[in-house]
Amino acid sequence: MNDSILLTIKKLLGLTPDYTPFDMDLIININTFLGVLNQLGVGNSARLSDESTTWQDFLGDHTVLLDEVKTYVYLRVQMVFDPPASSLVAEAKKEVIKELEWRINVKVDPKEMES
Repeated sequence: MNDSILLTIKKLLGLTPDYTPFDMDLIININTFLGVLNQLGVGNSARLSDESTTWQDFLGDHTVLLDEVKTYVYLRVQMVFDPPASSLVAEAKKEVIKELEWRINVKVDPKEMES
């Protein structure tokens, strides 16, 4: 659970840990989507500035959401950083993002299911 947020996203994007020219771009985008998750009630206001910030630092007690959060942040960053050329693929990824937002929201606030 103690893995770096930046290094996880870089790996999922196909970038090696030592390839750093885009780190600032990635950090800005990752922080944006961590902020979105925080508004959904996940994690805390921790922001990363380098590879030392871990998923545990952000998630705190919400570790049950680790896989969903990693996938969500990756997909959101990818759509900005390296968007798919195909509009069909882009739409499919947008649908996955929407579903993840809904599922994360429900896990954080199960009362949402009752209304």
